[in-house]
Amino acid sequence: MLNEEITILKEIDDKEIAYDKLDTLGRLISKKSDNWTNFLLWRNHTFINSLGSEARYIIEIRELIATMKVINKSLFLTYLYLLIYILLSSGVILYNKWVLSPKYFNFPFPITLTMIHMGFSGAVAFLLVRVFKVVAPVKMTFEIYATCVIPISAFFASSLWFGNTAYLHISVAFIQMLKALMPVATLIMAVLCGTDKLRWDVFLNMLLVSVGVVISSYGEIHFNVVGTLYQCTGIFAEALRLVLTQVLLQKKGLTLNPITSLYYIAPCSFAFLFVPWYFLEKTGMEVSQIQFNFWIFFSNAVCALALNFSIFLVIGRTGAVTIRVAGVLKDWILIALSTVIFPESAITGLNIIGYAIALCGVVMYNYIKVKDVKASQLPPDSLPERMTKDWRIEKKSSNLFAPDDNTNDNDTSSGKVSSMSDADEEVPLMASSRLSHIGRSQLSSRDA
Repeated sequence: MLNEEITILKEIDDKEIAYDKLDTLGRLISKKSDNWTNFLLWRNHTFINSLGSEARYIIEIRELIATMKVINKSLFLTYLYLLIYILLSSGVILYNKWVLSPKYFNFPFPITLTMIHMGFSGAVAFLLVRVFKVVAPVKMTFEIYATCVIPISAFFASSLWFGNTAYLHISVAFIQMLKALMPVATLIMAVLCGTDKLRWDVFLNMLLVSVGVVISSYGEIHFNVVGTLYQCTGIFAEALRLVLTQVLLQKKGLTLNPITSLYYIAPCSFAFLFVPWYFLEKTGMEVSQIQFNFWIFFSNAVCALALNFSIFLVIGRTGAVTIRVAGVLKDWILIALSTVIFPESAITGLNIIGYAIALCGVVMYNYIKVKDVKASQLPPDSLPERMTKDWRIEKKSSNLFAPDDNTNDNDTSSGKVSSMSDADEEVPLMASSRLSHIGRSQLSSRDA
């Protein structure tokens, strides 16, 4: 059909008629394919030149329109996924607080709630992997499972357990403020495990975060030592899990997507949670006053699972800058919403000042880490220049730097700055933040 139409167009002497037919044919192809892709394939066809410059102009216009459509669709999906992520993340945290709080739904069993999330997520992952075969399971040996999955699952279960228990004692707003300590905890664990080195700029940022959290804690009206200890313990358990994920899984070369990570991690975490549940919550759940609403817990588990997939979609479509900014925005929204939904979680001016100070440290820390990622992703052509500059700086520090090389060094420096400024603003997440997406998965039970 396409070749016949092209032949007809070539044989038409009246170019105005040819232009009309060209336009009609383009619309016909667009309508049939639901996009402009097939029409763009004409660009390099020989008949374009035979129809003259005006026909080529029509092609260019259509290509521009097609490109704009693709860009607009991509931006729309990106913002949509970010919005879904923020809504689900905030919603799940508020939902968990509502379910666990004695003042509302009154189900004060955080381990049980976490086990429901793990069991539901593991069951859905099993169906997707084994029954519907949406994704293929990875090659999992007993050695990898014993040395990687089990320890990661243990700390994962611990972080969820302690994090959910904190909802029984402290407000959502104060919990979000304490979560500003997450970079501090991660850095400490990474340094202890030898996966990162302590730098002065990072240390000063972490000190600023710690001071801000202390000020915020001092301004908390309903300060509770037990709840604060639970939350901080959960933060450090999560940090250790992230570091272990980096060390163990990367060493084994194992890559898990969100579905396969749930497939392996969720059942193991469920098993670990069973032990404290048996000794701490089983007896209390036998009391007849405890209510259990199937639809409440089912919808809560569905929201938790949906959050996992939304995190995966956001990570896939954005970079470090966007997702970190979205996280900061989500925290502020969550703090504001929690004060409206739960009136007892009032915040003071000292809370806000302390959290703002901590947030400045977190933002600076994120900036440093993103800059490090960009530096590590310089194109291969710029690596020799970078190595040369580092070598020259080393010589200069030893008083061996030759003055004649000043010009070359300046050129190298400016070239490096240029390549950095031209780098794409949206860089992939750091390895330690996206490791098999386990670090981002199942945040639903506690945070995102």
